Amino acid sequence: MTFKALVVAALSLIFDRLTKWWVVAEFNLYDRLDLTSFFALVRWHNEGAAFSMLADAGGWQRWLFMALGVFFCGFVIYELRRLPKGDKVMWVVYGLLLGGAVGNLVDRITVGYVVDFLLFHWRDAYFPAFNIADSSLFCGAALWIIVMLREARQAKQAGADV
Repeated sequence: MTFKALVVAALSLIFDRLTKWWVVAEFNLYDRLDLTSFFALVRWHNEGAAFSMLADAGGWQRWLFMALGVFFCGFVIYELRRLPKGDKVMWVVYGLLLGGAVGNLVDRITVGYVVDFLLFHWRDAYFPAFNIADSSLFCGAALWIIVMLREARQAKQAGADV
């Protein structure tokens, strides 16, 4: 399972790096290309974390988010190594989380910010722009929550059957 998780992580990372490379090559900072009435491609630089948290903190946040990224990647690798061989889902979770974390960590290390380019909106209501690494992190976290809820439900049912 570890190899499969690393393949998922590598694919996520490669797709993230290629899309960010394309956006940086084709768009100037703050450019926007509306593709539908609710979706646009943009080029924004996020020096903060999710939803631009701490983006205006003066620069120290880069080092904090890099340290958190390294710690998180280490945690995911540690958990991946402990994963039972028969597990059917968590290797996907860990692969998505690792690929997404490394994708944004590479940005922070190389340029000091994360390149965001996917922008969804409805009229004047905007969801913060994000990227493929963010999507991998979100999908991995969502799948992890589903697994935990399923396991909790199964444990509850097993307790009720006793």
